[in-house]
Amino acid sequence: MAAYRRLLEGALGQVTFATTEWAGQERELSERAAREGYDVVVGVGGDGTWSNVADGLVASGRADVALGVLPSGTGNDFGRNLGFDPEGAADAVATLAAGELRSVDVGRVETPSASDRTPDRWESRHFLNVVGFGFDVAVIDAAAGARFLRGALLYKVTALGQLFRFDGFQCALSDDAGRVREGRHLMLTVSNGRYFGGGFPIAPEANVSDGRLHACRIGDGGPLTRLRLFNLAERGRHVGSDRVEIVDGRRLRLRFDAPPRFELDGDVRRAQDPEVQLSVLPGALRVVAPPAPATRPAHSVLQST
Repeated sequence: MAAYRRLLEGALGQVTFATTEWAGQERELSERAAREGYDVVVGVGGDGTWSNVADGLVASGRADVALGVLPSGTGNDFGRNLGFDPEGAADAVATLAAGELRSVDVGRVETPSASDRTPDRWESRHFLNVVGFGFDVAVIDAAAGARFLRGALLYKVTALGQLFRFDGFQCALSDDAGRVREGRHLMLTVSNGRYFGGGFPIAPEANVSDGRLHACRIGDGGPLTRLRLFNLAERGRHVGSDRVEIVDGRRLRLRFDAPPRFELDGDVRRAQDPEVQLSVLPGALRVVAPPAPATRPAHSVLQST
């Protein structure tokens, strides 16, 4: 954060800083910043931080407040969808200082769920990038204790181990037209953007401004089949497999045998019901992204612990 603070003050002059004291506090702080009249609220972190900030901004009801993102997390996939280099701190600040305001879609999990961190707090939640079920959650659980890896490398190393351990799951997916696909899955992701897992193009045709959600259904198989699918997914070539289907729509309904655990922009949650409904809110959030706007609004910066 110290490096970003120096860069921000040099590029923007007066900046208000706030640091979270507990996980998820970004939502409260971003709502407060919106009420106090800030035009841009910047999240320093990764997908989880940005998702919490976005949830607070959408909940604030202010259509004129924007999200700024400075990559400093594990995945940074939403930033990739906007064209940010996860390793380019100076470039990210320069983009923030001279970036244009762009409207992006926001996803919403309508079914109430509770985070593993706050198991008694049931709520509907917005998301920026992806909601993942099955293998995705197993990888996050396994990676929770990692200390020396991050980003794509962390996901790859942990995922390789889970290819031989994860059991798979049953799920039925209904699209806008009521068509149902069902079967045994290795993984199912519902994406707003193209990337997840530290750079995997899981939904190659997705765009954060296309007004659609993109569900990627990956059918289950033996360890060698799983390994082949994993290698294909790293390059976005999994969509050519007969075990993979992309289903897009504005509203999707998923039916499981029991209330599922899932990850929402990296936060592991448990649904209240076996049926999970998701929808997209087209253009619901403004973000700061290249190229430059004509003016520089006031900024409030949130850092996630």
